[in-house]
Amino acid sequence: MESRLKVLGHPVHPMLVMFPVALLVTGTLFDVVDTVGGPDFLAEVAYWNLTVGLVGGLLAAGAGAFDLLAIPAGTRAKRVALTHAAANVAVILLFAAVWAVRLNADSRAAGGALIAIEVVGLAILGVSAWLGGELVDRLGVGVDSDAGLDAPSSLRPAAASRPVGEVR
Repeated sequence: MESRLKVLGHPVHPMLVMFPVALLVTGTLFDVVDTVGGPDFLAEVAYWNLTVGLVGGLLAAGAGAFDLLAIPAGTRAKRVALTHAAANVAVILLFAAVWAVRLNADSRAAGGALIAIEVVGLAILGVSAWLGGELVDRLGVGVDSDAGLDAPSSLRPAAASRPVGEVR
């Protein structure tokens, strides 16, 4: 099933996913290092990583919704995609809660309880990432219908000129 939202022939959702994942993981690592005695500025950097990671996660979710809505009902792909989406919503909500607690706090430092929430969020994110791989690698969601080892460039006029949302 070809992706519904593309730029220059490539699906947008996977392009947007890597940034929030990296930022949320890095923010959590910085919080852990800050808590065990690292430099004080790491708490502030971690907070901003979470902030930008949440914004990126919302953008990735919006792009993913285009593909989710295109998956036929009653298929394994739809069930996996709904689980993937629910897990990602849980991750966003957990990290948003951590962000909200730190928003007006005297210190941007996370501390034990907030770090525990972040670690749970990352565990769920790991499961969700696996489900995303299952969707693409096993179930073919988001894969171009012309995909193959000798497929022509996605910049060829026929692919690049298709309007957003058009699927062959």
